[in-house]
Amino acid sequence: MPRIDLDSIAQRNDTGYPGAHARLVQQRWVRRLGPVAGLTDFGVSHVVLKPGAASSQRHWHEDEDEFLVMLSGEAMLVEEGARTVLRAGDMAAFPKGEPDGHHLVNESDTDCAFVAFGRPPTGDCHYPDIDLLWSGGVYRHKDGRRY
Repeated sequence: MPRIDLDSIAQRNDTGYPGAHARLVQQRWVRRLGPVAGLTDFGVSHVVLKPGAASSQRHWHEDEDEFLVMLSGEAMLVEEGARTVLRAGDMAAFPKGEPDGHHLVNESDTDCAFVAFGRPPTGDCHYPDIDLLWSGGVYRHKDGRRY
């Protein structure tokens, strides 16, 4: 199995989130490892959160399982009614169809890093805290209007 040279993969902090919803993830830096490694059945991303950044808006997928492994630092896993500190070596799983939105927030004063596994979703993704829905391959307001 070939070793992946992390430093050779560009970090990106772009997002598809519309408007003000993008601010929360401005200091989230992602390296997409799957395409570099030739993986096609699932995605793997190396993610660095700067202090104050979040991994995403709090969300849950109808048809995508997600899994992550913390590599360094610490992040707060925020779910509906729960906050859990994740540190290096900790893992978390988010089964598809479980309507408990989640995201990680770096509330510390140093960077944290993790590896996230999933696949491109084909079904809806729900964002319980904001007026946002991923449906039909585009971001929409919860009433169905496109952004």
